[in-house]
Amino acid sequence: MNQHLAAFFLVLNICVPSVFANTMTQPVLADRPMTEMIREIGIDQKLDQPLPLNIEFKNEAGQTVKLGDYFGSKPVLLNLVYFRCPMLCSFVLDGIVKALKPLKFTAGQEFQIITVSIDPKDTPEKATEKKAAILKQYHKPGAEKGWHFLTGTQSSIDTLASAVGFRYVFDAQSGQYAHAGGIMVATPQGKLARYFYGIEYAPRDLRFAFIESSQNKIGSFTDQLLLLCFHYDPMTGKYGLLIMNILRLAGFSTAGFAALGVILMLRREHSSRQSKAGAL
Repeated sequence: MNQHLAAFFLVLNICVPSVFANTMTQPVLADRPMTEMIREIGIDQKLDQPLPLNIEFKNEAGQTVKLGDYFGSKPVLLNLVYFRCPMLCSFVLDGIVKALKPLKFTAGQEFQIITVSIDPKDTPEKATEKKAAILKQYHKPGAEKGWHFLTGTQSSIDTLASAVGFRYVFDAQSGQYAHAGGIMVATPQGKLARYFYGIEYAPRDLRFAFIESSQNKIGSFTDQLLLLCFHYDPMTGKYGLLIMNILRLAGFSTAGFAALGVILMLRREHSSRQSKAGAL
C-alpha cells in the first residue's frame, strides 16, 4: 500500500465515526446502510459562486456578527469543522497551521481565516478554547485578529454548508458528525475561488490561491511569474505545471537573450569604429 492510498483510508476511517470500529456487528450508521451514509458526505466545488454574506453567527466573544464582516479587502480561507470533533477536524486545523506557518503571509495582514462549527451546540466558550489552542500552534503576532472561530444556529450552518457544497451527516448513535476534510479560499468579495481536499495542504498552493483570489494585490513579482507556470486544477484541488506557459516563457527568454546579445555586439562594433576614427 503506497503512502497516498494509506492516507486515503486514514481519512475515510476518521471521517465516518463508528463505521469501521466494529463493522462485523454494526453494519449501519444512524439506522441507514454504511454505503448510503458515505454517499451523503463530501465537498462539492461551487467555484465562482457567492457566499451568503448576510447570515449571522456568534464570534468567540459571543457577539453577533455577519459572515460578510470578514470580507471586503482580503482573501479568506474558510473551513467547516466542529470543536469537539475527536479526530478529523483537529487534523484539518493542524494541516492549515502547518501549511501557513512557512508562508511570509500572515492571517490578519494578507488574508483572513474563518473557522465555522457545524455543530449548533458549540458555544462561543468552546470557540475561544479552540482558537487559543490553534493560535498557540500558529504562533504569529497579530493572528488573533485574523483567525475567527464562529458558532451559529442550525439554520445559519445549513445555509453556509449548502453554499460551499459541504455535505455532512449527524450520527445520532455516536453523537458525532460524519464529514469530509477540506478547506476553501474565497475572494475579498465573497466568491468561492479554490478548494483543497484532505488534511494536508501544500504551502505553495495556498500562497498561489491567496495571490489569485486577491487579484494579484499581494505577493511579489516572482510570485506573478511563478503563477504563469502553474495552473489550478479543480479536479485535483492542486496547482500543477502548465507546460505551454513554461515553453512560452522559455521562448521569450531565449528571444530576449538573443536580442540583448545583438544589441551588445552592435554597441561594441560602434565603439570600435569610433575608436578607429579618433585614432585617425
